[in-house]
Amino acid sequence: MNPRERYEEFEKELLCEYACLSSETKGRDEWSDLCDYRTEFQRDRDKIIHCNSFRRLKHKTQVFLSPTGDHYRTRLTHTLEVGQIARTIARALRLNEDLTEAIAMGHDLGHTPFGHAGERALDSLCPAGFRHYEQGLRVVELIENNGKGLNLTYEVRDGILKHTNKKAETLEGYTVRFADVIAYINHDIDDSIRGGIITEDDIPKEITDVLGHSKSERITTLVGSIIEKGIYLEHDEPTIGMFPEVAEAYNKLHKFMFDSVYRNPKCKSEESKAQEMLGALYRYFCRHVHKMPELYIELAEHYGPERAVCDYLSGMSDSYAIDTFSEIFIPSAWKVT
Repeated sequence: MNPRERYEEFEKELLCEYACLSSETKGRDEWSDLCDYRTEFQRDRDKIIHCNSFRRLKHKTQVFLSPTGDHYRTRLTHTLEVGQIARTIARALRLNEDLTEAIAMGHDLGHTPFGHAGERALDSLCPAGFRHYEQGLRVVELIENNGKGLNLTYEVRDGILKHTNKKAETLEGYTVRFADVIAYINHDIDDSIRGGIITEDDIPKEITDVLGHSKSERITTLVGSIIEKGIYLEHDEPTIGMFPEVAEAYNKLHKFMFDSVYRNPKCKSEESKAQEMLGALYRYFCRHVHKMPELYIELAEHYGPERAVCDYLSGMSDSYAIDTFSEIFIPSAWKVT
């Protein structure tokens, strides 16, 4: 047997009965020869990590718009933290780590510049609306690889699409959904403390008594709750979740963060500028479709200019959106030779 076949046999021996085996994937939209060295899910992980959209995540806002300082999270560092948490859970529950990691690496490929402020801006502008998880699917199916897509397996695409508000068809995909919320709530606390928005002592005692008094303690509690509860049946379907006391404390922490950080005027002071910028760019490119790169002109012919402009704008990094806006709307200094 080649290395891939040996690993597929290893999965059958090691993984639990509810895990998604790479040898039993529902496959890709287009046939692709199997790799001798990597399973199908390992290949998907590598495709995502090597694509342009993944690299641009390093210049996309997580919570704080264009923060000064080297230690604030970006959309890329968030993705890596989600991957680490998701793999820890998957390994402990004997789920497929490679599938889990592939979904985690791709789950935010459809995010806009300027974080959720950018998402809300495009959602209000595009007639069909805009949701980053649906855009993520467009990225891997229609936009990446010069419009050819990445040709990912069904399970990875399903996990990307459903990581926010629907239950994925695999437990690996559902694991990423939990890892996403565990990661962002805790690193957003960390960034908010660093930015002087809140202090650790501001978090209500009823929350910290259950979850812990530091980022590390809270992540350990939340992840440990999922692992210790294990895989269980709900309406005859296998699922995962937290113990009620931990889930209740997490929900209170989430509300605290919305009240204290996510809606904080100091934290969100620049959001309106970012939304106005994206609005101006959206209207400009809808009127001047030919000014976009060739790929997006072709997408406009198939899906309409509004959808294609959203494709173009959502793929921009924060800095590229600012530079594009400046080039179009800010006068240049007169150059005398």
